[in-house]
Amino acid sequence: MNPILSAGLLIGVLCSVWTFVMGFTGWYKDLALSNLFFVVIPIEIGGLIWGLRRTAAQGRAYGGQILAGAMMAIVAGVIIIASSLIFTTIVFPTSIAEVEQMYRARLQQEGRSASEMTAAIQGHAASTTPMAQAESGFVGTFVTGILASAVIAIFIRRHGPGGSAAIDPSQR
Repeated sequence: MNPILSAGLLIGVLCSVWTFVMGFTGWYKDLALSNLFFVVIPIEIGGLIWGLRRTAAQGRAYGGQILAGAMMAIVAGVIIIASSLIFTTIVFPTSIAEVEQMYRARLQQEGRSASEMTAAIQGHAASTTPMAQAESGFVGTFVTGILASAVIAIFIRRHGPGGSAAIDPSQR
């Protein structure tokens, strides 16, 4: 299978699985554990490293590696949109309201007044729909994909696709 497609599928599926782990454990609605959601970032970076090593072995230059990483992120992002919509509309249809309750509790702990809490929650209302959540997942995956690919490609070019230091031909 094409390394871009296979890496994108891997990233999308693993990030989706982690999201459902967060759901089934209830961690997404626990103030202390909700930040574990961001484990998706090292998952994506690991998938990009795997995929970019494979595309480097095909002879892609630095810019081609960044483009490959962006395409991997797009494939992953499409899967993440679908899984996010399934998460928030079918499997955990009350998840957005539960996260809002957690946010309200945090604002209360901070000592915010009722009017301040209402204003803060209303300010986030547009981003708390199932589609807005799915779009945020896509954008986050895409931006992370481009930025991480730019860094990963430097190391892959320096160390070679297999991870060992590249040998300068003049030193042979």
